[in-house]
Amino acid sequence: MSLSATVVALALATQSPAVPQGAYTSDKPHTSLTFRVSHMGFSSFTARFTGVDAALKLDPENLTASSVSVKIDPASISSDNAPEGFLAMLSGPQWLDAARFPEMTFRSKTVELTGANTLRIRGDLTLHGVTRPVALDARYNGGYAGHPMDPHARVGFSAHGTFKRSDFGVSIGIPAPGSRMGVGDDVEVIVETEFSGPALANAAR
Repeated sequence: MSLSATVVALALATQSPAVPQGAYTSDKPHTSLTFRVSHMGFSSFTARFTGVDAALKLDPENLTASSVSVKIDPASISSDNAPEGFLAMLSGPQWLDAARFPEMTFRSKTVELTGANTLRIRGDLTLHGVTRPVALDARYNGGYAGHPMDPHARVGFSAHGTFKRSDFGVSIGIPAPGSRMGVGDDVEVIVETEFSGPALANAAR
């Protein structure tokens, strides 16, 4: 979409009817899942997963009744300036072991309002064959019901959370007590995503 088309789309969006309730799927070009872990306390190593699919059941008038499920391909891990063989090591047996555990998932169980447009999403994360509860703090960035240039409803969210990788059986490289020589246990997750929903013609409620 060109810059001029984007400006027109945004202008039309302000006149759009209310965002409809229903089933939404992740818009991959506008979705990113990155994570960060401490590298010896000197910096935070940052990487991403490019194979992400998500399904959202949205009730915009009662966000606590909404739910989300996410599937992630651990073999799709990527990072900037990765040395040869590094990404294969991360997806290999000592770390994510993507051959044995070819899918990571997150399924929400509860959604709690924490502010006018902020949420706490609690759910189950399955990673490395282990399932544990994880909470994400999220912000609903709004959306529109669609318009002639983009006939499908669209909504956007930002989210972040932290969990310990050792809780999921991935303990390699964690520093010994009193040392920082290694890779941190705490994993920070950052999500930016948009979802595409019902077409404008079906948006009436």
